[in-house]
Amino acid sequence: MMTVSPQVVHVDSPTERRNPRTVNIDQLSTAGILAAINAEDQQVPEAVQAVLPELTVAVDIATEALRAGNRVHYVGAGTSGRLATLDAAELVPTFNVPPDWFVAHHAGGERALRHAVENAEDDAASGAAEMARSTAAGDFVLGLTASGRTPFVLGALQAAKQCGARTGLVSANPEAPRPADLDVLIAVDTGPEAIAGSTRMKAGTAQKIILTAFSTATMVKLGRTYSNLMVSMRATNAKLRGRTLRILCEATGMSTEACTNALTEADGDLKVALVHLLSGVDTALAAEALAASDGHVREALNTARARAS
Repeated sequence: MMTVSPQVVHVDSPTERRNPRTVNIDQLSTAGILAAINAEDQQVPEAVQAVLPELTVAVDIATEALRAGNRVHYVGAGTSGRLATLDAAELVPTFNVPPDWFVAHHAGGERALRHAVENAEDDAASGAAEMARSTAAGDFVLGLTASGRTPFVLGALQAAKQCGARTGLVSANPEAPRPADLDVLIAVDTGPEAIAGSTRMKAGTAQKIILTAFSTATMVKLGRTYSNLMVSMRATNAKLRGRTLRILCEATGMSTEACTNALTEADGDLKVALVHLLSGVDTALAAEALAASDGHVREALNTARARAS
């Protein structure tokens, strides 16, 4: 026999309201259902565009933290936590960053990535304890919650602030109270979901867009790209080794043979090969210039060219 918890919270958020445009979605054909969902999805990019000024602040805070040797933490529950975990995991192979630069904290732990863990998101003390264990002064902690009120996330943000970290919150509820002492609030208004309260839909899509833009922009600012090329990627399989060669050819305009030789001389390090080919210095000096610029290719090129002239 199923029991109902006596603890009930009514969330006042646009995402919980019935969407007047989809009240008959269960009477539509398959094509009609998909068209209705797609029409709602098309509103998400504009909603994200409206919060770009706040997202800019978050990127600059994260960049500052990482340059100073600190870390970025994501905190979420349910869909928000799963999306945060995905983003953090993908940064390591894409930009070859240290695995502790971006750390995801999901209410309920790893088990909650696949299965719902009862009351995990309502445990503010657990979120606070996790931040007390994990954060340091100078870190940046970015919480994610569709409702803007998830206790695990808010508890974590409060504790992180007490540890001296800077904090931000991504929310799909512009009507939720702003947490105290928050450095930046990114409240994206995605409106009612196609299925009322199903925040894995538009709210989740907005969070995915925001996370991808946030982390990618931070990587660009830190010099983990050259132009729009993934020159920091880690080539862990044949496909990625082929991509590495193609990127070097595109970046330099040189032949496949010349780029293959340069990669061999650089022990497969794409950045070293790139600075070597574009500046004319040998791979040892290219590596030194990159080390001095903390891996920023354009800065390394300036240093290498100055030495070559």
